[in-house]
Amino acid sequence: MTATAPTATTAAAADEARRAELAAFLRSRRERISPEQAGLPRTARRRTPGLRREEVAHLAAVGVTWYTWLEQGRAINVSPGVLDAVARALQMDPTERSHAFALAGVSDPRAETACTTITAATLRTMHKLAPFPATVKNARYDILAWNQPYADVFGDPAELAPEHRNGLWLMAMSERWRTQCVERDVMLPAIVAKFRQAMTEHLAEPAWKERLDMLLAASEEFRALWELHDVAPMTPHVKRYLHPDPEIGMLRLEHRHLWLSPDRSAKRLVACVPVDDESEERLERLAARTGAARTGAARTGTLAG
Repeated sequence: MTATAPTATTAAAADEARRAELAAFLRSRRERISPEQAGLPRTARRRTPGLRREEVAHLAAVGVTWYTWLEQGRAINVSPGVLDAVARALQMDPTERSHAFALAGVSDPRAETACTTITAATLRTMHKLAPFPATVKNARYDILAWNQPYADVFGDPAELAPEHRNGLWLMAMSERWRTQCVERDVMLPAIVAKFRQAMTEHLAEPAWKERLDMLLAASEEFRALWELHDVAPMTPHVKRYLHPDPEIGMLRLEHRHLWLSPDRSAKRLVACVPVDDESEERLERLAARTGAARTGAARTGTLAG
């Protein structure tokens, strides 16, 4: 008991601090919105800058007492749906929404519908990495964009159904990846553990649950690995790929990650960098065949990021 008391006290203090910060944040957002912006009539006398608490409660269709307690930082239950209504009433932008949901400790039910666009600069960088394979992925391993060398080495994602443009799905289900990835039996448990670690902050989000359910239904091997509850961080390491063209042969590549924002669930630009001269020469030879060294138009997937 005495050993766990400091931990419980620390956790309670952290929760209290987070509730206080959320309360202050909501007050600041409420005070910046005029009645006219919210579509409400302005009365002659208003002592409160911006909206009143009861007006926010009305706009969000929640109880005035509940909303008052929320702004007072009380320990009350905050569901994703109700916080979504409050965020809408306060006209929060995506960054403000993300901040509010993080402070409340709940998942944003609209997070997947607000997929940010991959910038032209990111796509140019990805294509300029040729003849090295490169792709843009999100935390779920969805393949959102790729250059021609990536298609030449791993197979063209454009030939796949959109729901199958996913590194974890391909590692578990693709016959090409099964034979081409030399350490595939080691790589699959590692990527499953990384997926579980990444999913920790997205347990209630539909896109994550849909991806998980799809894999659980399709792959007995994935189900067995998922039941182990292993987790692992995202770390670079050398992987060996046996290209189906015997004139190309073995490629030794290290996956280097460039995160596109500080958010842990952000998209990342993944470059497959050769670790020896032989692998680099083979990538150059492959690129020369396909003209992959030329700057091409962006090729993107259709999945939400």
